[in-house]
Amino acid sequence: MADYLNTAVFGIYPYIALVVLAVGSIIRYDREPYTWRSGSSQLLRRRQLVVGSVLFHVGILIVFFGHLVGLLTPIQVFDAFGIGHGFKQGMAIVVGGVAGIICLIGATMLLHRRLADPRIRATSTFGDTAILMLLYAQLVLGLATIPVSLGHMDGEEMVKFMSWAQGIFTLDLSAAGYVRDVSPVFKAHLFLGLTIFLVFPFTRLVHMLSAPVRYLWRPGYQVVRSKRAPFAQAK
Repeated sequence: MADYLNTAVFGIYPYIALVVLAVGSIIRYDREPYTWRSGSSQLLRRRQLVVGSVLFHVGILIVFFGHLVGLLTPIQVFDAFGIGHGFKQGMAIVVGGVAGIICLIGATMLLHRRLADPRIRATSTFGDTAILMLLYAQLVLGLATIPVSLGHMDGEEMVKFMSWAQGIFTLDLSAAGYVRDVSPVFKAHLFLGLTIFLVFPFTRLVHMLSAPVRYLWRPGYQVVRSKRAPFAQAK
């Protein structure tokens, strides 16, 4: 029974979450483009919003790209550069721990602001609060994995997570087996992360996919009205 549950959660559920993430995001962008943004309440408790938002976004970006690079970079690449699994795990603990704490402080400020101020709470949707609480719980779980990781610095569990993540993307049907025996706190962390992917298209998180890269090549000026005189246009 345990093996079937492990396969369902870590072998099948990842594909469900990723398909919903991809298809749901495309459909939302196509059918509801005006909701493709992060709602603003910056006029209320602006200072707390700015500080909390900066801490949260800096921390979450480091954590996200750290996970992305750490999990999806082929193990052979680290071996080729002589980077041991234990060293990689130590770096993940230090960098991820610091970034996670920064992010958690920011998330705490944002969550307190959203729940403590009656005006902000009244204008917040269920989804706004729920996704912030999910991210908060995920941060707590991520930090809770650090003491477990410190108990075995040989890097073996790090290899298991890398093999699992890369197995999912290479359609390895036995990928779930790599995380069968890991600590429950890691399993909870993985499951909640997949759940965040699943609900991603239905929340304000979609604004992450709208990075304003076009501003890099946009002209330094914008024409807002013609310089020609009105009578010249009439001619």
